[in-house]
Amino acid sequence: MTPSEIQSIKQRFGIIGNAPSLNYAIQVAAQVAPTDMTVLITGESGSGKESFSKIIHSLSPRKHGQFIAINCGAIPEGTIDSELFGHEKGSFTGAQEARKGYFEVTNGGTIFLDEIGEMPLGTQARLLRVLENGEFIRVGSSKVQKTDVRVVAATNVNLLDAVREGRFREDLYYRLNTVPITVPPLRERGDDIYLLFRKFVTDFADRYRVKPVTLTPDAVQELQRFRFPGNIRQLKNVAEQMSVLETDRDVDIRRLRQYLPVQQASQLPMLLHAAGPDAAGNGYSERDLLYKVLFDMRRDMTDLKKLVLELAAGQRPQDSQELLRQNSHLFTNLNAAPYEGARPLRQPSPDGGATEYILTPGALDDATDYEEEDTQRVEDIPHETEEETLSLEAKEKEMIMKALKKHHNKRKYAAHDLGISERTLYRKLKQYDLEQA
Repeated sequence: MTPSEIQSIKQRFGIIGNAPSLNYAIQVAAQVAPTDMTVLITGESGSGKESFSKIIHSLSPRKHGQFIAINCGAIPEGTIDSELFGHEKGSFTGAQEARKGYFEVTNGGTIFLDEIGEMPLGTQARLLRVLENGEFIRVGSSKVQKTDVRVVAATNVNLLDAVREGRFREDLYYRLNTVPITVPPLRERGDDIYLLFRKFVTDFADRYRVKPVTLTPDAVQELQRFRFPGNIRQLKNVAEQMSVLETDRDVDIRRLRQYLPVQQASQLPMLLHAAGPDAAGNGYSERDLLYKVLFDMRRDMTDLKKLVLELAAGQRPQDSQELLRQNSHLFTNLNAAPYEGARPLRQPSPDGGATEYILTPGALDDATDYEEEDTQRVEDIPHETEEETLSLEAKEKEMIMKALKKHHNKRKYAAHDLGISERTLYRKLKQYDLEQA
């Protein structure tokens, strides 16, 4: 495909930018459009995945058929089968008449399934049958019906991770991933960021009948350095705020920074994502990382207590020195002297840095005096050294119960307070057997 053809597609669908990765994604979409192959579009939230589904439909022989975009994560689990495949009258409570599903309505057209990773496993099995045989059955019916629908799916999560965790069918993944298209995040598109910003502020200036906002050169560099975890959606939001609120239409770097939030958790090094997956498949969440740090600190303090008790209970001097050598990591990097008799590991730095301390073998040998003076205190400590559960699942269950109690079992508000979707909360309630909570 020639550059002029790619540019023509951009103009037709309102796509701004010249990044090579963006041009390649458009080229793949245009090449696969004339076929009936299933396409899986991957990319971060807000990166513009739906635009590529429209390109595929509009350049295909199905362009005169119907195009429907469905957000799988926004449909409750109990009704998604009815929405997609239809239902018969009386098939469930409230089904007062028969209804056609999206796969029946879009016969001969294209259906775009966004957030496909949120689709329940039972619905995934029904979708697989549609993709392989073009057949489906309405809810409450036994009659097999035929449909000729092209499926374009999109996701912002790693479906292979979801497959490994049992949240997504492996056979469906390979059936959907016939042709993969990766939409690049905004932070990887370089100069496209400023091009998009200029387009947005011009549009908002026309809408609000004001002069377009402009940026000073240093502000342009700052804008292009920002990582935009919300991608194009976030950039558009920033442009609209500035168009409405700024009285001086020439914005410098200082005023621009007032509209750019402190960089979020997604700005952390990629090493964190390799540590483990969260519920969405994107790596540990901030809450999980905080729990992990707290549990590690708890474990170290427990080990420290046990070590001190062993030494205080009658360890020989040479034994105490060996235990100190093996567990030296428990005594360093403490910002205050933990026990009487600890000596400074280093002096305070000239700039006021904290003094670090380390327990000396002699100080711990003197702990026998502590035992003689207060035997009862030593006997009372062991029950405190029992480690609490380090299960993130237990803590997650506890947080869900607290949120439900706080909002009087109103799940919508509890899910918002927990920072997860209402659909994810329903799944967690079922997983932890809290549905009657």
